[in-house]
Amino acid sequence: MKQCIKIESSRVILVPYEEKHVPKYHEWMKNPDLQEATSSSPLSLQEEYQMQKSWRDDSDKYTFIVLDKNIFRETSDEVKSMVGDVNMFLLPDVEETGIKTGEVTIMIAESLAE
Repeated sequence: MKQCIKIESSRVILVPYEEKHVPKYHEWMKNPDLQEATSSSPLSLQEEYQMQKSWRDDSDKYTFIVLDKNIFRETSDEVKSMVGDVNMFLLPDVEETGIKTGEVTIMIAESLAE
């Protein structure tokens, strides 16, 4: 059901990372500075599609695309509104405490519109 989650604030909207977002995301990840900042290696477009699918299907990972809310209001186009991503990783409860912990990473690849 995580594909239905949408989070909205005054400036951004977080939507699940879907297949339609992959081409623009792939273009971002060709940037050596973003690769270094995210500790990422370049992937082919096909590998990026496979990665998107694996993250969507993994119950311990949530990946959202950050949309510029102003651009989305003007265009109603998620791809044109894309400015970054947010990844949330749930970590295993190795000590069996019943407490879930996790990690959140945020990448802003483009400037937000004023």
